[in-house]
Amino acid sequence: MPLTRTLGDAAVVITGASSGIGAATAYALARRGADVVLAARTEAALRQVAAHCRDLGGRALVVPTDVTDAEAVERLAARAAGEFGRIDAWINNAAVGTVGLFDEIPMAEFRRVVEVNLMGTVYGTRAALPWLTAAGGGVLVNNASVLAEVAMPYQSAYNATKHAVRGLADTVRQELRVTGRGNISVCTVLPATVDTPFFRHAANHTGRKLTPPPPVYPPEMVAETIVRLLRRPRREAYAGGAARLIGLQWRLAPALAERALGWYAARTQFGPGMRPEATGAVFTANAAAERTDGWSGRRGQVLRFTAAVGLAAGTAVGTAAAISRRSRAGRP
Repeated sequence: MPLTRTLGDAAVVITGASSGIGAATAYALARRGADVVLAARTEAALRQVAAHCRDLGGRALVVPTDVTDAEAVERLAARAAGEFGRIDAWINNAAVGTVGLFDEIPMAEFRRVVEVNLMGTVYGTRAALPWLTAAGGGVLVNNASVLAEVAMPYQSAYNATKHAVRGLADTVRQELRVTGRGNISVCTVLPATVDTPFFRHAANHTGRKLTPPPPVYPPEMVAETIVRLLRRPRREAYAGGAARLIGLQWRLAPALAERALGWYAARTQFGPGMRPEATGAVFTANAAAERTDGWSGRRGQVLRFTAAVGLAAGTAVGTAAAISRRSRAGRP
């Protein structure tokens, strides 16, 4: 079920709203007149996003929140409802990452990624459901990444949490339906690589510079996908053609796609030069680095190049998967 009112009359909570997809989504909603409640750890960055939302025509409330604190997330929901009278939609978007071999990632960092990405979504969902029910229905959106369906080397903690977020959404959706609360929609977004500060903020235990594996899409593309889900909810929605292609390949020929994506990602998520180990923004927000776009100022040039590279790689994997499938089908 879509929102019970138009976007121009809706109140929407967004976690991880200080940069990247969260900020882009806030701008997309403010442009349509929505009231947005902005949550993240860095108040100064949130206030910058809020000011731009107001310039675009929307109302904005800043609520600094650490999503790993269940009580803080409950207070976020109460502040949102108190300011705007209700909550019509909730977007669980906050996430962090630690990059490295599974057996070399510090356990404290692995645990923190689980607390932010998974438990932050759990706390957000628990806080949102009573208010969405009180509003007569609404939409809950979880930003899960295509890594909720496929896997990528050096990203074990992130992969695990995003798979869990997808499973959580499926279960909550079932429970709402069988308990007569079908007026609340639960949607999962599966973006491909997005040009955000994520790779710059991730903890790094590889000894090398991190770069986003191409193709890389702008956060505004994911934001528009989320806006469409608020208007016309679906169980899941890919954001970016590469995500759809990778997901299809994984379903058609999982073993081959796993090998191909592993080979590709291991060679494309590292830049030249060595880098010392760093914890990034896993434990402490990096306010100075909070920007909507996170990787390159030459976005158009970079996106065209990476899209071409990614499409070529994806087509090769898809062709190999199809050949493998036909070969197996022809065996006696």
